[in-house]
Order: sequence, then structure tokens, then C-alpha cells
Amino acid sequence: MAEDCTHNCSTCGKNCGERKEEFDFSAKLNAASKVNKVIAVASGKGGVGKSFVSTMLAVSAMRQGKRVGILDADITGPSIPKAFGLSGGTYQNPDGIEPSTSNGGIRVMSLNMLVEDPSDPVVWRGPVIAGAVKQFWTDVHWGELDLMIVDMPPGTGDVPLTVFQSLPVDGIVVVTSPQELVEMIVSKSVKMAEMMKKPILGLVENMSYATCPDCNRKIELFGASKADAMARRFNIPAVVRLPVNPSYAASVDAGAAELVEIPEFDDFAAKVL
Repeated sequence: MAEDCTHNCSTCGKNCGERKEEFDFSAKLNAASKVNKVIAVASGKGGVGKSFVSTMLAVSAMRQGKRVGILDADITGPSIPKAFGLSGGTYQNPDGIEPSTSNGGIRVMSLNMLVEDPSDPVVWRGPVIAGAVKQFWTDVHWGELDLMIVDMPPGTGDVPLTVFQSLPVDGIVVVTSPQELVEMIVSKSVKMAEMMKKPILGLVENMSYATCPDCNRKIELFGASKADAMARRFNIPAVVRLPVNPSYAASVDAGAAELVEIPEFDDFAAKVL
């Protein structure tokens, strides 16, 4: 509770634990834009390939003929522009800040497009970071989109809370890996989604296995898959296991994410988009 709390929630915009009544934190989309559907890609921990999944969801949607945008909400670790080979800044016009556009037409907004040197660290406190994410929704001229993918930072802190409260998120895709701690991590993401009243659309188990180049046998490098069991436990309707494949990373590092083809992921995307 804030020290200056008056105990009158009707005059307060803070979302503290003492609030007794609902408060509308929703932010208005840029006036010159229209977004039909918003999907957030989330994970309880970092390093599981969340940005890769966000990128591939956008690419799959593009192949379905959808008009797609990616809002890179991972302010302190933005990586979406690199996946599409985008560099340089954006510009302001009367309609708002113009996002960059990939070769395939995917519109992208990331903090890396607003700083002089993308390698410089972002040393901001949580509320400032959350405010920047909200501005990506309110101040960017997205145009007309069938789908927006929001690449979330890991965890359940300020930015995920801001996204779930301020943006009209239609559903969440959870990304995980096969390690032992994954069940607890997925559980955190699911419980936060329930608190925010957002449905879980699908589960992606990344780095699930590697395929032997000689015998084509699947090798589970990090232990047996838990994807199907977790999907059943948490009633997640769609699930996909993605392999460890150096060619995927090489394509993304080269800015050629739109050339990556993963048939099983396209099937998954068709179910959740």
C-alpha cells in the first residue's frame, strides 16, 4: 500500500493489493490503426526461445495471408528486428510512429529502432519500461492488422501485467522447454493468465529433441518431453514440440526468419491464430 493512500480507490489509479474495486487500465489503440486480434507469447523464464516462437507465429500468419504486426515488449532484451534483418530507426508522421516492415510485409516495433546504438543496455526501472510498451500500442501507426503478436519478456512482472491490463489480449501462447523445472514455470504462466482472465491457446515445447543425421532417431537432449502431459493438466488445446535445429538459429541470426519452414509449427499456428 502506498504511504499516501487515502483508502478511496475511486480516485486512485494505482493497482495495489488493497484495491477493492475494478479499475480500467485499458489503453486506446493509435487512432489511425485497427488491430483485429492480439496474441501474447509468454514464458515464466528466459532462454526458452520465446522470441523465436513469436517470430515464427508471425511468419505462419503471413503465409496464411494475414496482415501481421509484432510488438516487441521485451524492452531490455529486444531481438525481433534482427530476426527479420531490420535495422535503423523509425520516423514520426501525423498518424504516429511508423514501424519497420519486413520483406514479407510484417510490421515490427521494437526499442532497438528508437535507440542510437542497439547494443547499448536499457537501464530503466519497471514503470518506465511498462510505459514504453503501452506507448508502442497507443503511439505507433500500425495501420490495419488482422493479427498482432506481442513478444513478452519472461516472468510475471510489470510488463506482462501492463500488457494484460492495457492491451485487448485475446489469448496467450506459452513457451517452455523439457527441463525438470518447467512444470512449475508453466504453472506460473497459466495461473497469471487465469488471474488476468486470458485463455491459453497453445503450448510450445522448444528444444524438445534433436534428430540424428545418420539414423533419423529423435534424441531428447534435456530429458523426456512433458508437453503433452502439461497440456492435459492445464487444458491447453494445442501443443507442438520443436527440435534443436542449428539451421533455424542460423537463418534468424542472418535476418532471414521468413525463410524458415517448420511444417509442424505451421499446423500448430493454424490452430491458435
